[in-house]
Amino acid sequence: MSSNSFAYNEQSGGGEATELGQEATSTISPSGAFGLFSSDMKKNEDLKQMLESNKDSAKLDAMKRIVGMIAKGKNASELFPAVVKNVASKNIEIKKLVYVYLVRYAEEQQDLALLSISTFQRALKDPNQLIRASALRVLSSIRVPIIVPIMMLAIKEASADLSPYVRKNAAHAIQKLYSLDPEQKEMLIEIIEKLLKDKSTLVAGSVVMAFEEVCPDRIDLIHKNYRKLCNLLVDVEEWGQVVIIHMLTRYARTQFVSPWREGDVLEDNEKDFYDSDEEQKEKADKRKRPYAMDPDHRLLIRNTKPLLQSRNAAVVMAVAQLYWHIAPKSEAGIISKSLVRLLRSSREVQYIVLQNIATMSIQRKGMFEPYLKSFYVRSTDPTMIKILKLEILTNLANEANISTLLREFQTYVKSQDKQFAAATIQTIGRCATSITEVSDTCLNGLVCLLSNRDEIVVAESVVVIKKLLQMQPMQHGEIIKHMAKLLDSITVPVARASILWLIGENCERVPKIAPDVLRKTAKSFTSEDDLVKLQILNLGAKLYLTNSKQTKLLTQYILNLGKYDQNYDIRDRTRFIRQLIVPNEKSGALSKYAKKIFLAQKPAPLLESPFKDRDHFQLGTLSHTLNTKATGYLELSNWPEVAPDPSVRNVEVIELAKEWTPAGKAKKENPDKKFYSESEEEEDSSESSSDSESESGSESGEDGEDEEDDHSGDSAEDSGESGSEPEAGKGRAATRSRARGRGDSKDVDKEKENSKTSESSSGESSSIEESSSDSESESESESESESRKVTKEKKKKTKQERNPLTKDVSLLDLDDFNLVSTPVALPTPALSPSLIADLEGLNLSATSSVISVSTPVFVPGKTHVLLHRMSGKGLAAHYFFPRQPCIFGDKMVSVQITLNNTTDQKIENIHVGGKKLPMGMQMHVFNPIESLEPAGSITVSMGIDFCDSTQTASFQLCTKDDCFSVNIQPPVGELLLPVAMSEKDFKKEQGMLSGMNETSTMIIAAPQNFASSVILQKIVNVANVGVVPSGQDNIHRFAAKTVHSGSLMLVTVELKEGSTAQLIINTEKTVIGSVLLRELKPVLSQG
Repeated sequence: MSSNSFAYNEQSGGGEATELGQEATSTISPSGAFGLFSSDMKKNEDLKQMLESNKDSAKLDAMKRIVGMIAKGKNASELFPAVVKNVASKNIEIKKLVYVYLVRYAEEQQDLALLSISTFQRALKDPNQLIRASALRVLSSIRVPIIVPIMMLAIKEASADLSPYVRKNAAHAIQKLYSLDPEQKEMLIEIIEKLLKDKSTLVAGSVVMAFEEVCPDRIDLIHKNYRKLCNLLVDVEEWGQVVIIHMLTRYARTQFVSPWREGDVLEDNEKDFYDSDEEQKEKADKRKRPYAMDPDHRLLIRNTKPLLQSRNAAVVMAVAQLYWHIAPKSEAGIISKSLVRLLRSSREVQYIVLQNIATMSIQRKGMFEPYLKSFYVRSTDPTMIKILKLEILTNLANEANISTLLREFQTYVKSQDKQFAAATIQTIGRCATSITEVSDTCLNGLVCLLSNRDEIVVAESVVVIKKLLQMQPMQHGEIIKHMAKLLDSITVPVARASILWLIGENCERVPKIAPDVLRKTAKSFTSEDDLVKLQILNLGAKLYLTNSKQTKLLTQYILNLGKYDQNYDIRDRTRFIRQLIVPNEKSGALSKYAKKIFLAQKPAPLLESPFKDRDHFQLGTLSHTLNTKATGYLELSNWPEVAPDPSVRNVEVIELAKEWTPAGKAKKENPDKKFYSESEEEEDSSESSSDSESESGSESGEDGEDEEDDHSGDSAEDSGESGSEPEAGKGRAATRSRARGRGDSKDVDKEKENSKTSESSSGESSSIEESSSDSESESESESESESRKVTKEKKKKTKQERNPLTKDVSLLDLDDFNLVSTPVALPTPALSPSLIADLEGLNLSATSSVISVSTPVFVPGKTHVLLHRMSGKGLAAHYFFPRQPCIFGDKMVSVQITLNNTTDQKIENIHVGGKKLPMGMQMHVFNPIESLEPAGSITVSMGIDFCDSTQTASFQLCTKDDCFSVNIQPPVGELLLPVAMSEKDFKKEQGMLSGMNETSTMIIAAPQNFASSVILQKIVNVANVGVVPSGQDNIHRFAAKTVHSGSLMLVTVELKEGSTAQLIINTEKTVIGSVLLRELKPVLSQG
């Protein structure tokens, strides 16, 4: 709106000119309060008149100008009475601008704002979401305790609003209400808990901010929403991402064990040569439980990684601190490149980023060493940036790069920026202490700087040399003599004091020079700085104790001067030294130890980085920047020794009522449900095939915006939506009636029983298998038009069949009334011919009566290595996919594993140990093998439900003595079962799976590669599909269905002119379809 107001101000030159002219008049008006106030009274008079006008256009112009004034930082508070009158305007544009104004000034003009409170309450029910949200913002901006109950009621209502924008504003209002009245905390927590379950990305950031403000310690509210927040993170607006990432960092530190232990776990199983058996046993006990990252921990790390490429520096910094605080050390390196990229930003961003890099580079130098040159100082950098870069270069210095850095530092010392030059000298001193190989070189370089013309450089060099000499005083007598000569020319107090301290400490090594230095400084004692005077007194005391013949009178003279000094510190020091070193009757027992006190060996100073102690603050926070705990800072907790129960993050799938629901309800719910489930399924699957993403839609059943996940094994069965179940019943009825061709009630009852207990036993397992997969695929894939037709038909039927359905009606009972479209002679209700025609043409199921699973066209003999004989200590394992229906379950893929014993000893008790499967995935393991003879081989079968995804099934293959971690990852072509269908049915199904369910690509290859036999061989080699008869030579069709959900997969190869062809795949499972497309394209293209 501000941009609109600016544009308006530029166009309406006259009004603006008048306004500016009036302002100018007020500022240059004659002195005297009356003149100033009178001009102020006239100011903005034209705006007030426009606001009281009867024309909406004039009011709108006035509001645009007022909002423009606010945007420019001008005070428009005096217009409050005139603006607030228009709060009830019927013009939406005026109302929006009035609310913008009120949000800004409601807190200042509380009494006037309260007069309009009833208008705000009415606006909370306005049909326009922007008005509702603005009204809530204004209401929460009136900070008067008396309206707290009204605010609370408004927030409660807004939190349940249909518009995510209003819910977002409700989350913002929570923080304002909490700061106004903290006693409302408990009620606000209930609203936060409700809003945390919201699936809208618009709301997520705001509600987490409210959570951080109101109840950051209530981690239990996050458990159920953790996976959802991880998955939504990429789509949340930028500032919301920052808040969520910081919150999840704290959450991870309380819920997962430290990933930094993994470096301590030794992977090799070799026994150390000198270790005894007992020691080896102890080590083995320690290694028994190697670190295994929690899938939820991995989910957070993986889902934040793409945000390192964000254009917002705060988001990149937030992800960087998350990786630093919770990621394994081996993975934290990826943040360095992103942080270096931020150094191209503004100087304020650079300052914060460099501070964080300085802290990181102390502990993990290797992360930033490849980017060393990025930290070289530029002449245009401000001093604060230069000093931080110096700090980082010092942290990264090592034997390999120190020579390059010292050459760089030599240039920096010549800088006109004196503060930076002094910091560089300190840096050279730190390098000398940390890298002993270059300490002499650095010292000689600093001595050379003593002849520099710049006094500040010389002074800083003296201070640093003093620290270095303190570390190795025996070797550098010449340097001390050289520094004593400089005492006449150096005037900086710190440097003079440092030289005097050095001479005093080493007075016995320079016996001729020290008394002369004392003589010279005694002359200038009265004019010296207090810091220098203290060191002169110390030097006199030390020389009195070591060389009293030459310096006794001189020291007494200095003590007399100090006795009457203006500074009380000097006077106190003088009295103390006199009593200590000049023996008399009053001197106590301490005077005996004077020499030990003054000439004691002092510890060498420790030259440390100022960022060394900052790592206990969370990176990227204000506390880290200031190096002190700021208000509102939430500390990171230490990693727990034992991880809390991970099942608290599991979200139960809410099973809806199994009884029959009226068709009217289905009509309302179904279209929405289909709309959301399709789009979210595709979005969810495309994000990544994660272990735990199955929980992203875990709140299913609470509102219309369900997320149905590919990967959750039982989602289709457990969350059978009320809208799709009656339709599924019809689909089953049509399928069964066509398959059996008979409808006696015994069979129906029998089938009802069987399908309730298990859907795969009894003689009719194939038809039931089809029907169960139909119901699953329907719940995910029916189009809106179909839903409409079906619900319409059901509504009619329900009216006609009211009497027969009154008694104990279940979904399967509906089968009796849905056999209209079959030729079986059963008592059927009188339906109109048009409705019968509609039902005959309506295909509810994914597989029609003539679509059935067929035998595989081709079984490739390719095997995959499961366990190499070297890794398995002689046990080798290979697996392959036989492309046969699995005997362990109709949703499982059959896998055959061949085990070989390549050792000369028997291998006993081969079995499957611990399983680490993604959410929803199931595995039926083979029975344990008692023993496998030397050079023996055995083939066993397993069944794995991959949930229609190419996720890896990880488990342990164990023997009597060892366990080996192994993985099975299915090629996408093995997740299919071949289907036999006619060309007509193929085209019909393909027509229903167009639009977003269709992916295609062009293939270029030699003409001989497009022969029918070649195409057939190549496609069936990659995917387990059935061949569909085609009446055209240039079109080849293949059909299959996914093992888990029974969704159709239709493949078409259409030959074009020349050496090109088009490959088309139609399926609801768009992710699997696109993966299959990528695998088939190169196979068909190559010769």
